Formats: sequence, structure tokens, C-alpha cells
Amino acid sequence: MRISTPTLKAHLDGLCARYDIPAALEKDPLSVPLGYDSPLDREVAAFVAAHLAYGRVDPMIRAVRAALAPLGAHPAAWLREHGADEVRRELEDALAAWVWRFHTGADLAAWLLAWRTLDAESGAGLEPHLLTRGGENPDAALSRLIQRLRAELPPSYGVRFSLPDPLQGAACKRWRMFLRWMARPAWPDLGLWTRLPIEGLVIPLDTHVARVSRFIGLTARATPDGRMAREITDALRRLDPADPLRYDFALSHLGILGDCPGVRQRSTCGGCPLYAVCRAGA
Repeated sequence: MRISTPTLKAHLDGLCARYDIPAALEKDPLSVPLGYDSPLDREVAAFVAAHLAYGRVDPMIRAVRAALAPLGAHPAAWLREHGADEVRRELEDALAAWVWRFHTGADLAAWLLAWRTLDAESGAGLEPHLLTRGGENPDAALSRLIQRLRAELPPSYGVRFSLPDPLQGAACKRWRMFLRWMARPAWPDLGLWTRLPIEGLVIPLDTHVARVSRFIGLTARATPDGRMAREITDALRRLDPADPLRYDFALSHLGILGDCPGVRQRSTCGGCPLYAVCRAGA
């Protein structure tokens, strides 16, 4: 089934109309950083929320809120006002019983200390550390930061789980999500960073996006890796060159909310905006 670009765009626009709504945002980790007012507080919350964004949504969001609770209402100010040893000691004590799947309280303390160190160097959070240098592409800048964090952070499994390298073929779903949240200025994202071009962002590839993308022909690849993420992003860029990730929220929430059964049936799929262009189960 070959689908024209205008046809596919029309159906994906319909999908956005259905899922780009506040009710769907409540089932997304982005709802946590949106609860803060200060841009830097939102960045800290997003840095934590994006990297804990795996597993079932409801308990994951509760885990993110609990991880941020010791930092109070202004997490960036709290990190800036406390010394590194004090931050480590207080967070490790406060999060001693906290755990989210692969992550422990010690992992979270190390993660937040990394933000504090990088912010102290730049004076402006993490964006300066993710900007390209010379002829670099954006993935080279991301890889440079990840390799630095691999060298400086403790070698626990939870920390390493948060440090995949795009230049080694990883999809880097949680980093891609964080970058989308921070750079993209349209709903539902934060749009706090202004120097990272949104047309160059790569889709945060999870199982839902990978599955639906195969169903509607955005990718022919079977393995959800960095190459698949780029292939899907390239396909979406043909639909919206300036903002290819405008479709990401809707694509992911079609799966997150359990609305895509994975087998194309009129009785269960007939009302889906993608039904006419979907080949699920074919």
C-alpha cells in the first residue's frame, strides 16, 4: 500500500487533533515539569522526568514526583544554593528508599549533581553543553556530553541506562524526549531553549511509535534503533519540514493510552484517524 504524502499528512493531522489535548497530557511525564513556573526549575524537572520515562505511565509519574520532592518547589535554586557534598548527602538520605525500576536514589542524586555541575559551568543550564561546535552535527554534540557523563558519573546500572550514545547506533529515546521538550516551542512542549534547531530534532523512539510507524509506512525497519528513529524522522520531515516532531505526541499516545490493538479490525479500529492508511496485521 503506497500512501501519498498529502494523504498521510491529512491522517496524521487528524491524529494530532484527537490526542493533542490536555487529557492525554495528564498521562505523560511532561506534565511534571509543566507544574513548575521557573524555566530552570522546569529544566531540572524535565531532566529527571525524561530519563525516568520508561515503564507504566501512572507509577512512573508518581516516581518522578517523588524523586523531585526533596528539592522543594524550586529545584534549580535548591541545587544552586547547596554545595555538592551537601546535595549528595541530603538527596541520598531523602531518596534512600526511593526506586524506579533500574534507578535508585543514589542514581538520582548523581544525576542531579551532574545537572548542578554542568549548570555551574555554563551559568545557563544544559543547553550550552548540547550546542554544536564547528562542523559537528547535533548527534556529535549529544555524544560528547554523554561520553563526558559516562566518565564522570558512577558506573551503576541505572546511570548507564540513561547514557546511550547516538553515535553508537542507540535510539536515545529519553534524551530525544528531553531535547524535544526543551527546544520545541509549540504545544505541549516547554520551548525553553532557543539555539537548538527544532527541524533537526530526532523522534524519541519507543515501542508505540515504532509499531505505529511501521503500520503506516513511516519505516520499513524491524529493529527500533537509531537508524529507525532517523528513518521515521525523515519521513515526518517530508510532512512538516520545519517541525517534524509535531506528530510525536499523538503517535506515542495512540499506544500509551491503549487505543491501538496492533491488529487492523474495523470493529476496534474504525474510528482511528489512521485506519484508512494503516496496514496493521496485514
